[in-house]
Amino acid sequence: MIQSCVTIALVPQIKSGPWIFWEDLESSMAQAASLGFDAIELFTAEASSIDTSHLEKLLAQYSLKLAAVGSGAGKVIQGLTLTDPNPVIRSQAISFIQSMMDFGAHFGAVTIIGSMQGNAMPDRREESLTHLQEALEYLGAHAEQLGVPLIYEPLNRYETNLFNTLGAGRTFLEGLSTRHIQLLADLFHMNIEEVDIAQSIRENGSWIGHVHLADSNRRPMGMGHTSMKEIAEALIQVDYQGAISAEAFPWPNPLGAAKQTMLAFNQHFKK
Repeated sequence: MIQSCVTIALVPQIKSGPWIFWEDLESSMAQAASLGFDAIELFTAEASSIDTSHLEKLLAQYSLKLAAVGSGAGKVIQGLTLTDPNPVIRSQAISFIQSMMDFGAHFGAVTIIGSMQGNAMPDRREESLTHLQEALEYLGAHAEQLGVPLIYEPLNRYETNLFNTLGAGRTFLEGLSTRHIQLLADLFHMNIEEVDIAQSIRENGSWIGHVHLADSNRRPMGMGHTSMKEIAEALIQVDYQGAISAEAFPWPNPLGAAKQTMLAFNQHFKK
């Protein structure tokens, strides 16, 4: 069953980013539960930022699941990426992501690699891709041990020069020996890069392990010009069974953005 999910960011350094709820974990979870969300996606400074037992109690109290954890703070706060030319930094990036995977897997939640993938160095793309490959092979093996897939997110061209479409990301993942890494279909990035979002989902559906919901302007779905009807139909056609997570600007405010997200989710997935 497709699950409705909302983002909660607990990292002050990324407060201008596209996350619905901010700062207060419990009040955010209470609002999410009151609106009918099935799950939450968390962005924390590091894996130890939240006490596991405390989060367990809150999830039980509000009848929510933890669907995913983001790793972006590793880049924003610590400047870590998997393609950095410095092997020490790459090793630290791998360790950071691995710790997030351990934290998320305790709850059955996937970990997302987005900005921490980094960029290819000028005129040294193949070297950068080798670094990425080595990191993902290692992390994919760890995902297999945990029993929870790792999620790789193709970003738009303004955020990375590595892989910008689902097809390009899939081709790269197909070249790895690990089969425990899936793709994130982020509708905002796809709006910039894909020729046809719905068709890309149909072509790569078996590789999609997580979805980020946002309209063309990264406001909540229904506040831009994205044609969600065809996209929702494509996700249903490929039998997507994961979370549809609102990674959008909290416009006009967090509660309003969350309400609009649930309105869109119910319109397209609750039939």
